[in-house]
Formats: sequence, structure tokens, C-alpha cells
Amino acid sequence: MATPTPIAIAQLPPVLLNLEASMERALETLHEAAKQGAQLVVFPEAYLPGYPTWIWRLKPGGDMALGNEIHARLRENSVDIDAGDLNRLCDAAAELNVVVVMGLNELDRRYSGSTLYNSVVVIDADGQIVNRHRKLMPTNPEKMVWGMGDASGLKVVDTAVGRIGCLICWENYMPLARYSLFSQNIDIYIAPTWDSGETWLASMNHIAREGGCWVLSTATAMTGEDIPADFPEREALFTEDEWINPGDAAVIKPFGGLVAGPLHQEKEVLYAEIDIREARRARKALDVAGHYGRPDLFKLEVDRRCKVPATFID
Repeated sequence: MATPTPIAIAQLPPVLLNLEASMERALETLHEAAKQGAQLVVFPEAYLPGYPTWIWRLKPGGDMALGNEIHARLRENSVDIDAGDLNRLCDAAAELNVVVVMGLNELDRRYSGSTLYNSVVVIDADGQIVNRHRKLMPTNPEKMVWGMGDASGLKVVDTAVGRIGCLICWENYMPLARYSLFSQNIDIYIAPTWDSGETWLASMNHIAREGGCWVLSTATAMTGEDIPADFPEREALFTEDEWINPGDAAVIKPFGGLVAGPLHQEKEVLYAEIDIREARRARKALDVAGHYGRPDLFKLEVDRRCKVPATFID
């Protein structure tokens, strides 16, 4: 008989704009969670090397030079997967036999070498990256930081703890994106985010009911004191004692209902147990991609081919 799976959702702050130091924190958190028995460890949106929270504070059109300076540092500290920037994390996942879901700022040097993407990767317990999803539509000022991703990562993938699919932050308000995951026999729906609060948690509860799946979500719990001393114009943009984000890590069971969290204004790790069998049981009454759907009336087509800017024939 299957047993519940211990999971961990980390909302500890990274070292903003410092990839190496943020990776060290991620590895420390991963080892601690594994020591506590976790078989799945989830990190927030853009954890490596931190969500660009400054974009919501810069004056439109008035802080261009400052924004460019900060963005340059972000680009220099973003993750190049092909260059092996996630190798240490993958090796740790394999060593600890833990599935890892990590949000990151991604730099793809195969083409422009400059554009960043808001990405989330799923690393299986053998250390292999089994999926990379790039946020389809950056939200409001995020468009000044990230490019738009394609649908090549809109996949639900088999892992050691069950079938996992991910959407990032406000992608979770895109009904067709959600449906694309629901229609792939999903067990665990993971929503790394920067959002928080009652409205966000209500949405996560809705998704758990709509999709009949486990929903795991968190933002980064961060205060002004977590902004590094060398951050450009730190004192002008942040105050030491403010809560920039409360985190609000939560675990919601299939068909709705809070199981753990929200972990509010705590720089900690949320632990819980989930039973993936509950997901398929929950869809007996409501299976939006099955008996509760009407494929004779509605049709969704998802183009998951990678969209590349140029094709070279030598």
C-alpha cells in the first residue's frame, strides 16, 4: 500500500542578485529538508538569484539608469542551464534522493545571450532535469525584466513522488494554461509565486478543486533587512523593517481544503505529507478534462514546439 509523501516548501530568502550565495542557501535548505524526511522540496518563483521586486518600486521613466544597472547585475547572476549552473543542485538532488522544484532567472546563451526568462525546473530524484517551463506572460513591469516563454514546458512529468506540473505566479490566472495541465493526469500542481494573501490563497484553493490535484504554493518571505548592503540605491528603494513579501507557503488538498500553512511572515520551511492517490479519487465527482468536459463542444490546442529566433543550415 502506498504511503504519504513528506514534502517541504521553502520560503527562506535568497541573497538577492548573487547566484553563488543563493545557490549555497538553496543547498543548505535542501539538505536540511532531506534530513527532516522530505522527498519533494519546492522553492519560490525566481529564487535564483531572487525575484526582481525592485521593478515595482522604480519610478516609471525616472529611474532608467538605476534600473539598467540592477538589471545588468541580475543578468550576470542568472542561470545558464546549458553551462551547468544547476549541476550542484542536480547532484544534491541525486545524492539526497529528493525531487526539487526550483524557480530561477534563466539566461539562454544559445541565441541572443541577453534575454532573461522567468523559469521553473523540475529535477527528479536521480538528478535529471525532467522539465523546464518559462513563464508565458510576464506581469506588468516584469515585462522590463523577462521575455515571454513558449509552451514547450507546459508538461506534467513523471517523478519519484508523482506526476508534477508547474505554473508560475499569475499564469495560474490563465484558464487555458491550467487546463493544459489538468488534461495531463496531474497529481501535484506547483505554483511558485511572488503573490500572497487571502485572494491568492483562495485562488489556490479553487485550483485544487477545479483540477482535483494537490496544490503547493509559496512566495519568498523577505524583509528589508534581507536586501544585501551592496544593492544599488538600497536605502532609497527599501526600508529595513518592512515586510516586502510575507511568503504564505501553503499545501491544499485535492478538491480544496488547507492542509498546511499559510506560513505567514516566517522565513522558514513548511513541512507536510501528501498522498497522491487522493488526487485521482477527488476527480470522481469533477474531472474537467474527463467526464465533466465537453470535447464535442470545446477544443484546446497547445503548440509545445520550441520557438527559436533563427534556424541555421550549414
